[in-house]
Amino acid sequence: MPGLLRGLARTAAVAGTATAVAGRVRRRQDNKFAQRDAETAAKRDDAYAEQTAPQTAPQTAPQAAAPPASGTSDRLEQLKTLGELKQSGVLTDAEFEAQKAKILAG
Repeated sequence: MPGLLRGLARTAAVAGTATAVAGRVRRRQDNKFAQRDAETAAKRDDAYAEQTAPQTAPQTAPQAAAPPASGTSDRLEQLKTLGELKQSGVLTDAEFEAQKAKILAG
């Protein structure tokens, strides 16, 4: 009987130690993954901010770049500039059409 109790005690000690070690490893991994997830989220937020920032600036530029002109040659130059802005992707189709209408009406 003492050998059986000793075997049970040894098994309980090994199982308890294994559980404690596994719990510690699990906590370390959870902390590491949480930190990595936070860094990934920060990078994603920064990349999103960089993507959306250039889109806000060009919206004001086309209005200042294409004021109505009185001369025909001035209008042609403005239309050429407007076309270049559209080709480069600074202007959307709707913005291009609106500015073109302003130039031609003026």
